[in-house]
Formats: sequence, C-alpha cells, structure tokens
Amino acid sequence: MNAATDFPPYAVFDGHRKIASGPLASVALAVKQAMENGSVEPVLIFDNTTGRTIDIDLRGTADEITARHAQTAVPDSTDGSGGKSEHSEPRGRGRPKLGVVAREVTLLPRHWDWLSAQPGGASVALRKLVEDARRVNAQRENRRVAQERAYHFISAIAGDLPGFEEASRALFADDHLRFSELTKKWPADVRDHAIALGFRDAP
Repeated sequence: MNAATDFPPYAVFDGHRKIASGPLASVALAVKQAMENGSVEPVLIFDNTTGRTIDIDLRGTADEITARHAQTAVPDSTDGSGGKSEHSEPRGRGRPKLGVVAREVTLLPRHWDWLSAQPGGASVALRKLVEDARRVNAQRENRRVAQERAYHFISAIAGDLPGFEEASRALFADDHLRFSELTKKWPADVRDHAIALGFRDAP
C-alpha cells in the first residue's frame, strides 16, 4: 500500500514529538532548524511510504536546501529507461486499441461447460474472475504494506516504549482496537502516526 494519496510524504520527529510533515523540501528545513536550536533528542525523517528513516543533505543556506530537495521531489516523466513513458506517446490515427489479447487457455471440459453457461460467455466470465481475484489480492497487499511501514516506524522510534512487542503482534494481526489500547500510554504523536501508517487503509 502505498500510503493514501493525501497523506504527507514525509514526517519529522524530534524525539517522540512530530515537528513537521509534508514534502521533503519543507521537512528538511524543519530538521535544520531543530538541529540549530540544539535539540538533544534524535531528529528523524520518516518516509511515510515505507515507514523507514532517511538521511538528507543539510549543507548550505535555507534556499539552497529547499532548491536541492525540491528537485529531488520532482516526479520523473520517463519510464526509467531514459525514454518517455507510454502515457506520453502520441496517439496515432484510427481506432483506439481495446487492449484485448487473444491467448490459448487450457481447461477441463467441466470448466468450459461452466464458463459457457455464464452470462456473456466464457470470455466475459474469465475477465470477471480475474478482476475479482486482482481486487482481493490488492486489498491483501495494501494491508501487508501498511503493516510493514508501521512496523518500520515503531521499530525506529518506539522500540523502548511499554507494550512494544504486544503492539507489534496486534499490528500484524490487523487488530486496530487492541493496537490502540496497547499504545494509549505512548506519546500521542508516535501513537497517532503509527495508527495512521498501519491502519489508514483498513476496511
């Protein structure tokens, strides 16, 4: 799972207190200010997509730091191979591609009998089956990703807090209520951020 699209991409914690969240350029300035103010706690930047900490270059002036990390955040318009992505290719004249690919499928006779009896025939039934399976698997994958990013976060910042092990088990059991109960004595910023990372996309 990726994190929900409206979730800030990065968060900064000064010890157990969240001091900033947002794009990398803005959180970089928050880190620099906290360090210049003589913070005695670890100042950590978390990538909210993965829950892991990241290191950044804080050399130079505020304008230089902002420019450096604003460039880092610009999305790549290529497909990763140096060329344009398929979405940027101009469309030629004629009928649009329907995206249908004909390939051989081998099934037992009873499978063909069942498919043929479905509304729309075998092809429509197979497409529906595939889409249903993709949707179910996508939901499972989103939950797995959410659990792992929350675990990376709490491992880095809450490993010494009471109930950490039990809370970790509740996280991977997808038990939102128990996780909330076990972490209610944690610093509020840590608890709330962990819940947002781990259970935001829960059904």
